[in-house]
Amino acid sequence: MPDIRIFTEDLKIAQAILRRDEATTKRYLYQHCYPLFKRYFDGYYTDCESCIEFINEIYVLIMTPSRRTGRCRLMGYHGESTLTQWLKVVCKFYCYSQFEVKSKKPETETISPKNPEKGKPSDRIWPEEPSIEEDLSMFQREDVEVILGLMKNKRYSQIIRLRHVELRTDRETAEALGMTMDNYYNKHRLAKEMFEKTLRKEECYG
Repeated sequence: MPDIRIFTEDLKIAQAILRRDEATTKRYLYQHCYPLFKRYFDGYYTDCESCIEFINEIYVLIMTPSRRTGRCRLMGYHGESTLTQWLKVVCKFYCYSQFEVKSKKPETETISPKNPEKGKPSDRIWPEEPSIEEDLSMFQREDVEVILGLMKNKRYSQIIRLRHVELRTDRETAEALGMTMDNYYNKHRLAKEMFEKTLRKEECYG
């Protein structure tokens, strides 16, 4: 079994944040990671007025205990990836969930891509139909490989890699894996479900 690299310094930072160490939290989340959060705030729908508000929302998200487990998301970080990579996943799903909530509101409430501070059109992305392709497009290749490596079923991760990273067709993917089309469509659905669960860290870190 291959050794798993543990990012011990990142793990120490996460533990300090969990202890509510104010200095570490401010230095890491609000200063060191500010460019990361700003990239998501500028590029994707967040429903926040400012980047600081966005960081506050992410902080609440990772520190609030789950009703089901009593554990917060950050307690699931075990240092198997960098803390910034882990935060990218959290940011991505926060933006995804915010867009889903907005898209389910009555049609009379129009989504207006305006910058509330300047009253000008913003460059934020407003996806009409969030999909796994959009999920993957938000990450660099090395980040995608980290996520695929965390998937428990390696057959499923190979399906995602061939179909959505290498952009092969359904038939080409099925042929590469020696699967019938009926079997492929069933496994593809399950693979996408596992991919999304892995992004949320419920499977790997729950």
